[in-house]
Amino acid sequence: MTITRRGFSAALGAGIAMPAVWRSASAQGATIKIGMVLPVTGPAADSGRYALIGAKLAIEQVNKAGGILGKQIELITEDDQTTNPGAVLAFSKLASQSDIVAFLGSIRSTQNHAMAPDILKTAKPVMFGGTDPALTHMGNQWLFRCRPNDSYSGRVLADFGMKTLGKKNWAIVHSTDAFGTAGGKALSEAITKGGGTIAIDQGYANQSQDFTPVVLAVKQSGADILGSYFTFENDLGIFARQLRQLGVNIPYVGSPSIVNVVATKLAGPALYNTYGVADYAEESSDASKAFGKAYRDVAKAAPDNQASWTYDAITILAKAMNSAKTTEPKAVRDAILAIKGHPGAEGEYNFDQNGDGLHGYNVVKNEKGNIVFDKHIEFTD
Repeated sequence: MTITRRGFSAALGAGIAMPAVWRSASAQGATIKIGMVLPVTGPAADSGRYALIGAKLAIEQVNKAGGILGKQIELITEDDQTTNPGAVLAFSKLASQSDIVAFLGSIRSTQNHAMAPDILKTAKPVMFGGTDPALTHMGNQWLFRCRPNDSYSGRVLADFGMKTLGKKNWAIVHSTDAFGTAGGKALSEAITKGGGTIAIDQGYANQSQDFTPVVLAVKQSGADILGSYFTFENDLGIFARQLRQLGVNIPYVGSPSIVNVVATKLAGPALYNTYGVADYAEESSDASKAFGKAYRDVAKAAPDNQASWTYDAITILAKAMNSAKTTEPKAVRDAILAIKGHPGAEGEYNFDQNGDGLHGYNVVKNEKGNIVFDKHIEFTD
């Protein structure tokens, strides 16, 4: 199906479902195909829609500038159904198409872990948004992260909570999947190293509909500050509302999901005056501002990291392939790892040899529903 620029903007702005195969109107004949795994159905479907908008926005801009190696980009998508088995099946379907030269994986660490064996076997670049540090340290040379990993978020959360907010006794709430477990551990280690204490370390199962036991455990712990790692924004929205309903009003600093659009809409005032670490913050750089404006013009909504990382993933792949002058996987891999000082929506990309492109986080505050940038903290070690 061919979509005009006007039709593209109108469809995204109205939230209309798009077909699994999309290309710019100017794409005629041979194209460069990129596969994308995303949730079209299941509890993360709204997040998947935002991720798709970010990817399409980048494709529109790259194609307008000449595409990749003089050819237009064609995006092929598959629904992961918001499950690990669904993600594996979606990637398998995409990988079976030999003319797809690279892929966008998931923002969920647990899904990227599930897909990792097939990614290694396919041996083509996969850009992903999951933040479990282990994903780029398990010998899979085809994984490239477009968000900072949680070894950085834990340090920023702990530093801000103890040094800026002056709170030392922590309650940590995290999902029990790969993302939450790694994030909770990183935060705990950073707190202990910084001289703080852990009043309670509480795990929960994803897609819990009632967080009352978790909230009561936090309330009874005596903690004077709360830190969290939530995998799904709908879980966080429910948790935040129950937190306030049960009278827990201690300072709250969360992982990036705390400032995502789905969570803030669902939680409403329950997340007012909370803080978060955010890989994407609209006011953090000129590139972030430019992406924010372009996204708002198309989506008629505030952007968050669901869309910013997929936008950066497409532009990085385009940059690497044009630099390598080929789509051959090994050459593209080398070109990605060579990228330094690239101004993305998420921040400045300086890829290390593990495949991590970003090495810091932004601190932001929820001021009556508006996510306000505070400061950026970058690490060099």
